[in-house]
Amino acid sequence: MKIIHSADIHLGSKIEAKLPKEKSEIRRAEVRQAFNKMVNYAILNEIKVILISGDLFDTERPLKRDKDFFYNVVKNNPDIDFIYLKGNHDTAESGINETVLNLKSFSDNWTTYLYDDVTISGIELLDYNKKEIINGLLLPQNNKNIVMMHGEVNKIPKINEKNIDYLALGHIHTFSEVDFDIRGKCFYSGCLEGRGFDETGLKGFVVIDTDKMSVEFIPNSVRVIEEFTIDISCAANTYEAYKIVKDTIVTSPENICIINLCGEISFDALYLTEDIEAYLTNEYFFVYVKNYTTEKINFNKIAEEKTLKGEFVRVVLSNADYCQQQKEQIISVGLKAFNGQEVLK
Repeated sequence: MKIIHSADIHLGSKIEAKLPKEKSEIRRAEVRQAFNKMVNYAILNEIKVILISGDLFDTERPLKRDKDFFYNVVKNNPDIDFIYLKGNHDTAESGINETVLNLKSFSDNWTTYLYDDVTISGIELLDYNKKEIINGLLLPQNNKNIVMMHGEVNKIPKINEKNIDYLALGHIHTFSEVDFDIRGKCFYSGCLEGRGFDETGLKGFVVIDTDKMSVEFIPNSVRVIEEFTIDISCAANTYEAYKIVKDTIVTSPENICIINLCGEISFDALYLTEDIEAYLTNEYFFVYVKNYTTEKINFNKIAEEKTLKGEFVRVVLSNADYCQQQKEQIISVGLKAFNGQEVLK
């Protein structure tokens, strides 16, 4: 039997930070599209169970449009069971439609659904039910036991050595494995679609093969947010910096690019980020540039100063044991120390 583990869909997310209004609207629709894309994968691969480990909606009181979308998808796929555990974003969501037979949910007590020899158990994490979480979980040793929870793993009550084969977590938006116990696997599926600029890289869901208890991550993003850190030290002006950035970025034009500019530059950087964003505006869906460059230091000019800094630079420049590049590196580190800046090891 194969089961999809998903989480953190965040239907209704505004996605307004830094994006213009028209592109925010597109991205909101793409969150719904990503959910549809996952369901279509389930249909094509004859997967009959989809787990949603919390934060299906982005707010406690989702808009009717988002609720209608979800329930229409569920109703129109009666051969798939949607097993939905509320998360911290949708804890007060009260619209679970009990008449939809293929939509199953949980409460503040352990609830279990049985599929042949596979059990799927879950509980909502609340302030008052920690003892119930630890003591109330009773799983048959000879079954394939899947448990759904939502939260940071270090804040979830310890439930290892409870015959769990797969702990399906939500809350962390990146696919990741967590140390658990000898018997079981523990994974965050991550979100289906990156929304904020801190949600970079491929997003998707997990397919669990309960026969082998194997796990496969399936990329599902409609659009990927990619981050690039690019050194523009050799650029003589903004246009040359743009050319370096353009030649460095390797990604689909459909994606969102976050570009971190670094290095030492000798030209005016007042409009550097705005100009590069303008040059690239038609190259990708959206581009956001951050400037972490520093002004290139004129070592010879500092060496003329009658100061402790000047003496330091003169000593380093006159040392025949180092090449010019090594001298510049030593001086850069030394001047940072003089100025009380952090010096990386």
